[in-house]
Amino acid sequence: MHDLIIVGAGHAGCEAANIAAKLGSKVLLVTMNMETIAKMSCNPAMGGIAKGQIIREIDALGGLSGIVSDYSMMQFRMLNTSKGPAMWSPRSQNDRTLFSLKWRELLENNFNVDFVQDSVNQILIDSGTVSGVKTTSGNTFLAKSVILTSGTFMNGIIHIGRKQMTGGRMGDHASYGITEQLVSLGFEAGRMKTGTPPRVDGRTINYAILEEQAGDKHPKCFSFRKPITIEKQHSCHITYTNEQVHDTLRKSFEDSPLFNGAIQGTGPRYCPSIEDKINRFAERTRHQIFVEPEGWNTYETYINGFSTSLPQDVQHTALRQIKGFEQAKIFRPGYAIEYDFFFPTQLKQNLETKAVKNLFFAGQINGTTGYEEAACQGLMAGINAHQNINNKDPFILRRSDAYIGVLIDDLVNKGTTEPYRMFTSRAEYRILLRQDNADLRLMPKAFELGTITQEEYDIMMLKSRNIDDLGKLVRKKTVTPKDANPILTKYGTAEIPQNYLIDKVLSRPQIKYKHLLEIKSINEWMSKYSDEEIEQVEILIKYQGYIKNEQENVQKLIKLENYKIRTDFDFNALKSLSLEARDKLSTIRPENIGQASRISGVSPADISVLLVHFGR
Repeated sequence: MHDLIIVGAGHAGCEAANIAAKLGSKVLLVTMNMETIAKMSCNPAMGGIAKGQIIREIDALGGLSGIVSDYSMMQFRMLNTSKGPAMWSPRSQNDRTLFSLKWRELLENNFNVDFVQDSVNQILIDSGTVSGVKTTSGNTFLAKSVILTSGTFMNGIIHIGRKQMTGGRMGDHASYGITEQLVSLGFEAGRMKTGTPPRVDGRTINYAILEEQAGDKHPKCFSFRKPITIEKQHSCHITYTNEQVHDTLRKSFEDSPLFNGAIQGTGPRYCPSIEDKINRFAERTRHQIFVEPEGWNTYETYINGFSTSLPQDVQHTALRQIKGFEQAKIFRPGYAIEYDFFFPTQLKQNLETKAVKNLFFAGQINGTTGYEEAACQGLMAGINAHQNINNKDPFILRRSDAYIGVLIDDLVNKGTTEPYRMFTSRAEYRILLRQDNADLRLMPKAFELGTITQEEYDIMMLKSRNIDDLGKLVRKKTVTPKDANPILTKYGTAEIPQNYLIDKVLSRPQIKYKHLLEIKSINEWMSKYSDEEIEQVEILIKYQGYIKNEQENVQKLIKLENYKIRTDFDFNALKSLSLEARDKLSTIRPENIGQASRISGVSPADISVLLVHFGR
């Protein structure tokens, strides 16, 4: 008997196993292949726009994705630095093999985690509560809670041209039985599709004529808790398709499962295949291709931007028409994969299914796409499964707390009919949910929960105090025209006629904190603080008006979320509600009026009806 069984050892399953075991639960991680734990099935990279914020949030909450990413990092870039800090997003290029090995090592070092190589084909349910799983080899494992993190494996079908084969990933078997069982219990399932590009032999790529994309000169890392700064970096490269490539691919569209009807599942809108891009954006004569290394000790190369399910000979011909790929050889062809998912509106805010107690879903089973989106769901499901079986309150993050809160709230309240991907634009409080302050936002919650150590918490609190102290100093200290004006002139802003408060100088858009450090009188005391602490103060000063407005909006949201709704409340009895609102509210069953306000089809007028009914 285990406290918790996790089905699947991808990014969601690994985070769930780690965090539940860290909290004290006895965990059994069931995987079809012990050699592919935390395998990066698609691109060898972590983070990116909005996804980098999620990795930092996972780290602040006690997860391992940030630590593993830093350990296996080959290159670091902070994206969107030309925009405001709400848009800055860390991204790493990773060694695929090191990433997987490090995850397995860290999980094996947690003695609350047991492993078994097997395939689950049935969930055991007793009187509406999950009680364990059965496997294809005839084994039965009992547990108080089960988390399904099946990725792309449930009834998976791989497509390469007109060829089809079963599988959850190239080289791995698909999983059968669970979808059919859950559908028989009333769950609603659907089909989705994703794809991956060919992997090319790097020895056959002419890098000399490609555009080099180096990492940042001063690379950072993801983890607040165990920061590792990369010492050497591996460049990526950029090339482009052309009209000849497009013509070659178009001639074979009739063999594409995307266009001949072989694929029924919905694909990701924001990561389309190369044939989909050529079809949808016919006016474009080229598309960007990122040439990404798979590891330090391999020539295998990931061709980002060339995801395809066309026949392998067509892939080969088209690739060789790309600049720098004239002699390219394919290690592995690109392919598309279809798989089952369950509509996430069937979940509670804690990722527990509404129909079966203590059964949780996390990752692509909920309709998301991406390692980061899966990992954060696994983290939250692992925490909440532990909370459930120990009769503790669920751990719920609001939309104003974290991108993780935005993602889960979107899934549970709005659902998705296409692979869900996180963007900064999905977060209405993104100036509060920056990547740089994830530790300050979430570590207090993690410490109270028990997922980070006292030492990790103390380091964060020292940083917080230093930021407060520095903020007070820059709002109190002044700088003279003699000291400041040469610097102000140098960076293209007006001189000051008299002594100015430093925060007033720093609030100018042309002036950065690094410029102030060029002033000796300021450098003497400001340089005692870390770059991260000074950067925090700079952001708080430059964006204080926006931050104040968002904080006020958060308070309004919290008021709505404080108005609870009984789980057995009959929405159909409120005839003043629209028919659509009654239907959606009865299906999703929001726990409070704030949650109800974010359900698609529930209008402001419907919310007013609820407020009046509850006497607010």
